Amino acid sequence: MKASSSDQRQILDVATFDQKTTALNHSASTLPEIAELVSVTTKSHNARDLRIAAETELNDVKRELLRAEADVEQVVLRITRDETRLSSGSASPKELEQLQHEVGTLNSRRSELEEVELEIMMRVDEIKSRIDELTSQEASYTAQIDDLNIRKENALARINGELESLAKERSETLASVSPEFVALYEKIRTSNNGNGAALLVAGACTGCNLSINAVELKRISDLAQDEVVRCEECRCILVRGA
Repeated sequence: MKASSSDQRQILDVATFDQKTTALNHSASTLPEIAELVSVTTKSHNARDLRIAAETELNDVKRELLRAEADVEQVVLRITRDETRLSSGSASPKELEQLQHEVGTLNSRRSELEEVELEIMMRVDEIKSRIDELTSQEASYTAQIDDLNIRKENALARINGELESLAKERSETLASVSPEFVALYEKIRTSNNGNGAALLVAGACTGCNLSINAVELKRISDLAQDEVVRCEECRCILVRGA
């Protein structure tokens, strides 16, 4: 195939636009904010799950506390009843002795139950403290996520602006290149990991960065300037004298 020197230089410009576009797309997909968002979002979800679990635990312990309070209340009522009978003096000496023994036993039981109640109350306080801490963590993560989203969107807006500018320049450049040469370039680029054209510099192809042997270089130099040359290694269009 033949292509004017002008077309070859312009297709090299297009290749540069395509390389920049590939680099920008890679930058867009690997923004540090994206990885940070994944990390912080995971932490936020973990904090949320732990908070929900703690709230469920709190409800269970509160029910346990109600039962403990009811047990204490029942014992207190029995103690009050017995002490009232003792104070009335209406019971026989034997009954009074039994009542005093029962009151002593009930007071011991009350102490035990109140210790249990106190322990449960301490557990309630600990769980509430944990919930408060997790809620605070969630709020902090939410703020971080909001900030990261803003930073990500700003970075993407900048990249998209550059991509639009490159696409416009590419389109304008291709408009003056022969369709057949453009078709060849696109075919090579599609099958060659995005590399469709490269410059011949100091006896080496800048597409694959490999040196070209002397025999091939002599053959290339003898060709007319409008003859399209391909790199033997990477098969991209090799532009001379640009």
